Amino acid sequence: MTAVLFPGIIVRAKSIFAGRKGPGLFQPLKDVMLLFQKGNVISTTTSYIFKIAPAIGLASVLSATLVLPFGPFPALISFNGDIVFFAYMLGIGKFFLIIAALDTGSAFEGMGANREALYSLLAEPAFFILAGTLAMLTGYSSFNEILIGLYNPDNSYILIYSIISVIVLAQIMQVENSRMPVDDPKTHLELTMIHEVMILDYSGFDKALIHITSWLKFALYSTLIFDVLIPVQWDKGIQFGLFAIIAVSLAVYIGFIESFKVRNKIGRNPVFLFTISVLALLAFVVVLVLTEKMILS
Repeated sequence: MTAVLFPGIIVRAKSIFAGRKGPGLFQPLKDVMLLFQKGNVISTTTSYIFKIAPAIGLASVLSATLVLPFGPFPALISFNGDIVFFAYMLGIGKFFLIIAALDTGSAFEGMGANREALYSLLAEPAFFILAGTLAMLTGYSSFNEILIGLYNPDNSYILIYSIISVIVLAQIMQVENSRMPVDDPKTHLELTMIHEVMILDYSGFDKALIHITSWLKFALYSTLIFDVLIPVQWDKGIQFGLFAIIAVSLAVYIGFIESFKVRNKIGRNPVFLFTISVLALLAFVVVLVLTEKMILS
């Protein structure tokens, strides 16, 4: 449900901030249903990679959901190092979309694939530094155990960790879903497009799968932010309510950013991504200092 409503809330927020009526809450869903009814137009220059990439992208995101817990409900699959599995399942889906763009032989799609690969490369350290910080803080490397150990009564500085984690994860979510200020999903200028130019050759059913995959990524990161922010020991009813508030707030936040902030110039995006990693590294140092694993003289 979160994946379905998230893009609609973004669209409604942007409409409200712009002072216009705009499309309805379920317009993105209607657009995808319309794509499902259309056939695919596939270039003769492409290979089987182009055809299977959207399905692999969707499957990779669904696989990543298996190791992500939701509040008091543990993940369906849990093992040591499942954080790495989560990150690289998402990476596999993006990898296949990148090589599918190259498979078309289009200079524009190759340009978009190049930028997408660069931004993913620069955003990856931020996630792993943050994940390593939480693992070091709790002593575990599995999502289930980290989120239980995160709100240990002995952890006196959890509020600091949570706030930094939310900021970092929210910015990674924007990058991974190709949203402002890194990319503009509504731009039609091919020289500045990133994700959208990468999927220009897709249509019909395949393009619908790509949109659904993006929605599921929003839901994944919303769940991850919720898990870091809300203790698992709280009442289940309260947690469901707080999750709805957090998910809506994140969607409105993205709508606000895309309404009032211009997209970064292409040359500034690496600096922005580097800043996210620096913030994650700051959280790592804070944990080292506060847990007395690093002593400042």
